[in-house]
Amino acid sequence: MSTEPEPASKDATDTVDTGPETAAGPDAAADAGAASEVRPDEPAGQGSDAGDGAEAAAQVSEAEAELAAQRAERERIERRKAEKQGPIDAGGKLSGTAADLLAAVRAVESGEKPAAPVFGAPEPARRPAPEPVRRARPEAAAPLAGPVGPAGPAPETVQSVRRVLAEGGAPEALAPQTAALLGEGAADALRADPWQLLRVGGVRPEQADGFARALLGAECGPDDERRGRAVTVWLLEQAALAGHTALELPRLTATLAQRGVPDPDAAVQSTLAEGEALAFQDALEESGARPERAAGGAEGAYAEGAESGEGEEGEERPVRVLIGLERYALAEESLADGLARLVNSAPKQDGSAADWEQAAASAPGSAADLIRAVAGHGLVLHTGGEASLAEPAALLRAAHALGLRAWAAAPGPLGRDRFAALLGTPSSDPASPGPAAPAVVTVTGLLTGAEGPGRDADGALDLDLLVVLDAPQLDVEAGALLAESLPDGARLVLAGDPAVLWSVGPGRVFADLLAARVCPQVASRLPDPGPLGELVSGIGIGELGQVEAPGKEIVIVPVRDAGEAVHRTVQLVADSVPRAIGVPAEETQVITPGHGGAAGTRALNAALKDRLNPGPGRFGGFDPGDRVVHSPAPGRVLPGRVVTADADGLHLSCAGGTVVVPRDRVEASVRHGWALTAHQALGGRWPAVVVVLPGDAVQALSRPWIYTAFGRAARHLSVVHGVEQALPRAVAEVPAKPRTTRLPVLLAPQVPVTD
Repeated sequence: MSTEPEPASKDATDTVDTGPETAAGPDAAADAGAASEVRPDEPAGQGSDAGDGAEAAAQVSEAEAELAAQRAERERIERRKAEKQGPIDAGGKLSGTAADLLAAVRAVESGEKPAAPVFGAPEPARRPAPEPVRRARPEAAAPLAGPVGPAGPAPETVQSVRRVLAEGGAPEALAPQTAALLGEGAADALRADPWQLLRVGGVRPEQADGFARALLGAECGPDDERRGRAVTVWLLEQAALAGHTALELPRLTATLAQRGVPDPDAAVQSTLAEGEALAFQDALEESGARPERAAGGAEGAYAEGAESGEGEEGEERPVRVLIGLERYALAEESLADGLARLVNSAPKQDGSAADWEQAAASAPGSAADLIRAVAGHGLVLHTGGEASLAEPAALLRAAHALGLRAWAAAPGPLGRDRFAALLGTPSSDPASPGPAAPAVVTVTGLLTGAEGPGRDADGALDLDLLVVLDAPQLDVEAGALLAESLPDGARLVLAGDPAVLWSVGPGRVFADLLAARVCPQVASRLPDPGPLGELVSGIGIGELGQVEAPGKEIVIVPVRDAGEAVHRTVQLVADSVPRAIGVPAEETQVITPGHGGAAGTRALNAALKDRLNPGPGRFGGFDPGDRVVHSPAPGRVLPGRVVTADADGLHLSCAGGTVVVPRDRVEASVRHGWALTAHQALGGRWPAVVVVLPGDAVQALSRPWIYTAFGRAARHLSVVHGVEQALPRAVAEVPAKPRTTRLPVLLAPQVPVTD
């Protein structure tokens, strides 16, 4: 590795806001599970952009319209839940709090009122549990381009909410979100239960407490049952932002106590009784043994009062009790059912065994192993780095030659376009009746019908083989929709690099499946070439070694502070890399740990815009030609450029199409895109990458984050280095933070473990 010799200065710092934020937080609740530890009482990305991610999640967005085509699949999940006796299989020998929780859940599900000993007497008045969202499939799926979300709340509703917020001292700007979340009677609902304000993204418990005190006066107290429920749901939502699909009961009650809830057990029981959360009991593998972290366990596996269950021969078995939001619990159950269906059913016989073997024999290396595995199995996992993408490409070509309707899908347009270039075919044309060769689509486009083969008469995807690329980015909801949408006899291949950052949404689908060992796994033997491949491969095993880079493939640029980091980054992008490496600025991507701070994406983008596309920012801070990223929903990133703006909104060129972002959505969903976070950059590769590591980013660094950021470079990597020994220490000692998930437990009774 070489060191950039040009002298450093701080001239650029005059153009950058050096506010009190730090860059130590992850990407808008995105790097929450991997880049930094996030506890349920500390929202993911605090100090960077967690509020932005949570606020976007709370707003009514076009993502709901895009996923409307999948609402029928969600109804199947609901029906399956209704057919079950209850969410808990065991528990006959439970005692204490766990037994109370189980009794409460069963009583509510059976339609009876909770027993007085469980919740105490007299029973307080409770508001009705909100109806779960029923997803009905429209006649036509909404296109990805030109997103138009559902109609917002009525103006009079917003105005009435605005008055209540003003009365309680809350920002009136929250009125549209609050009205959209709480519906037509939002104002009355807020007066009856001021803590419902916690449902709005970005609102914290202490802020909701102040609002409640202003409205309720002397009636407001920390022991209010409404507060306990609201804080419980809020903690579960924060846990989901950090990647968990559920929280273990001791951990949840301990955090509730930290949040000033006097009786955490009663708060959890009340939340369950209102149907705002679900309880689960999972039997552990061995008596007295804790679950493996790789299988989704976390600290505090033993729930209070849940020390035993009944085993096969009557012996007592340890269990754990978990509490989760219905949305993610049902998605994880649906995902497990769909994957079990693929594993346990024989794939459709397309082509003879001899034809498959001939296709495998003509493929090189581990691509042959992948083709043979897919020939006989409905679900196959494929792991490897960037070079290994050649193997799914070989599989798709072979399957297409055998007459299969073969498709590939990536979580975002960056991964789609990257694989389409490797495959040598364009991305899917929605107007085409069928591809003449294997085609690549986005997962969202596939599910909505805007891209890909569409659906057959039964509502299933009209395909025989689906290869999902960048599979670690799949969360439980996207995974469930995919699994439910596959027809009987179809084959599913999940391919990806297990060392990169996990999904933005809750769950760790790919890692859980690798740990569960319920289907064939094919590990690529293709190493990533050159000095960059050697560097990234070493990071993957916890080693940050010296790598010879005779062609300046890797350059280290030491800096003393964040201001110098910004200056040197601009210098590299605009001058040094184009001159020395031959990569223009528009093909160079800057990656930094967080949005906030003196060297976060905001500061870097301001400095880069000032140098590369200066302008007054007359369109809400943007000018034609600005490089941007559009996030229509949390976790979705569409890179593009500003074209123009008019009364309809900001016109962007994104992923080969035109997107018009309404004026009131620009601030929340559009950012400048010269500098991204590692999660935003997932799925993409650029000829040159500049990774910025300011001194205040130490807490955000982890092996997956560094592996992901460094691995986005195809030809050249510059590291603006200001963290000293924290970099090798993070590579060696800071793995991905565990996430609490239930997928392995749900799969275990349905699918036998493979060797």
